[in-house]
Amino acid sequence: MDSASTPKTLTEAAVYFANPDNCLTYLVARRWPKGVSCPTCGSTNVGFVASRRVWQCKTRHPKAQFSVKLGTIFEASPLGLDKWLPAMWLVASNRNGISSWELHRALGVTQKTAWFMLHRIRLAMQDEMTGGKLAGEVELDDSFIGGKARNMHVNRRAEKIPGCGPDGKTIVAAVLRCGGKVHARL
Repeated sequence: MDSASTPKTLTEAAVYFANPDNCLTYLVARRWPKGVSCPTCGSTNVGFVASRRVWQCKTRHPKAQFSVKLGTIFEASPLGLDKWLPAMWLVASNRNGISSWELHRALGVTQKTAWFMLHRIRLAMQDEMTGGKLAGEVELDDSFIGGKARNMHVNRRAEKIPGCGPDGKTIVAAVLRCGGKVHARL
């Protein structure tokens, strides 16, 4: 799938993801970029059962049939991908977040269903490696990294550092959750 056909607005997302084939193609391209593989044994020797929209692993083992939902936040959900994908688009595209009432009105599902979907989507977005929320006691520190102006040649100093203080230096900020990982940004 190219970026030209990726939906840019809610209306485009609703129309695009209303087609189950588009939903399946969209998720398969993102979940298995190198080709579909069995989540149980890792084999790439799989066949697609179009009538049920599942794959069948050619290796004999229990759980040989699997869908694109297996092992994701969509697993064990009676909702179709035509509801999940626009919901994810809405959550990701709203800078200030979205309430379950707003999601329920936009998708035409009950508020309880929208609440359930939001909890699963937010859970998937909380990744310890990329950040997540910091809780408890938190320490913050910042610093300016760069050469001292007094150690530079006069011509180079005028070129690199126009003023005084942090001008021309890189700002580094680090946040540490006590007993946890450090999250640093340049």
